[in-house]
Amino acid sequence: MAAKKRCQLQAEAPCNSAVLRIVGQCPHCRAEFCGAHRLPEHHNCNKLEDCRQQAFERNKAKLESERTVAPKMATA
Repeated sequence: MAAKKRCQLQAEAPCNSAVLRIVGQCPHCRAEFCGAHRLPEHHNCNKLEDCRQQAFERNKAKLESERTVAPKMATA
């Protein structure tokens, strides 16, 4: 039987917890983490800033497409 995968947290005190099978892999840096460190904010993900910028751009585009301007308003 293969050994359990362990959390890949890079810190002063490494985490020795088992990796979560389904949600344990970070979608940004592709490293595997335990339940306590699976979120990018909790393991100091090196691609977190890129993720935030992409989310900002998506939200900006959505808000721009939904913005109401004078020609769209119904005349009373």
